Amino acid sequence: MSSYYPRTKDLTRTRRSVADSPPSSPSPTDKNYRHDRLSRYDSSGESVTEKPLGRTSSYTRRETRLAALNQQEQDSTRTDYKKMYAEALHENERLKSRLQGSKQELVKIRAQLEKVTQRQDRISERSSVLESEKREKQVLEKRVSDMEEELKVLTELKSDNQRLKDENGALIRVISKLSK
Repeated sequence: MSSYYPRTKDLTRTRRSVADSPPSSPSPTDKNYRHDRLSRYDSSGESVTEKPLGRTSSYTRRETRLAALNQQEQDSTRTDYKKMYAEALHENERLKSRLQGSKQELVKIRAQLEKVTQRQDRISERSSVLESEKREKQVLEKRVSDMEEELKVLTELKSDNQRLKDENGALIRVISKLSK
């Protein structure tokens, strides 16, 4: 019981400080305090704590407080979900823009790769053409050298043939002189 009296002194002290203070916009804690203070009084102005309370009224107050707390928690979770949803949307948009940029960069790189591949193909074609031209040139040079040797052999044969004709003609003259 002794702990009850200091508490009422604190309440009266608090009531006076609230009543003495100039009117201003009430803070959320002041509102809660006033709500708690008003809930302790019924419509007749008598303190609820002074009346004999039954189990049902304390149970009802407890249920009301729990419902209010649950409502506050639901409101806070709704805002949390809304905030999380907004953050997720923002993150999705950021990732979509990064993906779009990456796709554009990939297209550019593929085009560059295609150009380089075409150049390599041209160079390899040129080198293969050059290789085939080199082989053809070597084959042709060999044929030319073979023909030159054949030509030398032919000129030698012609000269031998001419010499043999001359000798043959000389022998025919000698035989014809001898036969006369």
